[in-house]
Amino acid sequence: MPHSNKLMTLPQERGLQPMYRLILLCLILFIPLAFLYYKQDPERHFRVPSVVHSSTSRVAICLVGGARRFELTGPTILKHVLTVLPEADLFVHSNLDENSFKLSLLRSAPRVTEVRIRRPMVLNETEEQRRLLAAGSSPNGIQGLLQYFDLVEGCLDMIGAQESRYSFKYEWIVRARVDGYWTGPLDMKTFKLGSYVVPEGSSFGGLNDRLGIGNRSFSAVALSRLSLLSRLSSAGFHNLNSESAFNTQLSLFNISSVQLKFPFCILSDRKFGYPPKSAGTPVASISSPGPLSGTYCRPCIPICKGKCLEELGLDSLKWWSWIEWRNGSLELCDARLPWQEDWEEIFDKDAGIAAANARLRVKEMNIDECVQEVEGLKRKAERWNGPDPIEICNFAYHKLNKNLED
Repeated sequence: MPHSNKLMTLPQERGLQPMYRLILLCLILFIPLAFLYYKQDPERHFRVPSVVHSSTSRVAICLVGGARRFELTGPTILKHVLTVLPEADLFVHSNLDENSFKLSLLRSAPRVTEVRIRRPMVLNETEEQRRLLAAGSSPNGIQGLLQYFDLVEGCLDMIGAQESRYSFKYEWIVRARVDGYWTGPLDMKTFKLGSYVVPEGSSFGGLNDRLGIGNRSFSAVALSRLSLLSRLSSAGFHNLNSESAFNTQLSLFNISSVQLKFPFCILSDRKFGYPPKSAGTPVASISSPGPLSGTYCRPCIPICKGKCLEELGLDSLKWWSWIEWRNGSLELCDARLPWQEDWEEIFDKDAGIAAANARLRVKEMNIDECVQEVEGLKRKAERWNGPDPIEICNFAYHKLNKNLED
């Protein structure tokens, strides 16, 4: 075939010349703009972000535990956790008791994916579990630990079912307690790549397990509190409390943890010795500036703050129940006795008008209003896995009337 010196030309009959001119013009404009953009800070385009939560991240929040004081903690969870993540799917796992109706406050949550209120049942205790777990570390012994672990692991069941139903995976799972009293918003900067995030302090020889934030794979391990007990036992561990079992669990799977400050405490009716010496447990006033990072708390007139805290020597509790007390962040209650008689007045003053109104609304609710509120939560939830609202409210008011008779 003879060699041709003719230049290749675009077939004009198809109108391609204008299109190629347009592409060339776009490239000419794009290249200098891209150069200027990267010149501003070239490294930032290749950094791995420490916070990966975004408005497009799929986040699951699971609340676990009994609702004993939920009329006090619920409004703070709504304000500082659920409204901070309005696109997150909320899962609730709790045992049926006379306080379950208080969960109806969650009908104000942005989204409610599943509510599971199960009838309480005694879990089987094996000899292996008795060797592994320390009975004295829980007010309800080993059974109390197993019940708590089962509630936590139930989060994974609900979350996994939701993922299977809609063929996706959550990127992040936040596991929190129903009895958490929040005084500030959940900070998105606490979502960390490559680590499971827990609150600092209150480690009790392990890791604080009153809140957890992690990606899907880390959370699968962290929330498997019951099913992984046999793994811990096979590894030779014994006499573990909840916190040390949790720490061991993450360590066995080479999951690193990060301890951060969080603005919440665990509202508790439990009594503790005062002052908190040796292996004691400090109980904070909810008026404490914080952050309290999950330490026990109650409404009280503080008995110790400022200079008094220095004299107590709380740093000696570093390995056990220590909580940051410097810079005026902590005010202590004397928790040797039940909540003081005027606790409602103290709570309303410290918690604010909105929380006080929620408390009063629950306190003064009659059975018809109760059924209406719980029905509202049932309608709000994508899935309801629990007794009929009438049964939940009858349970509450039967128990209340019985207590009044006694």
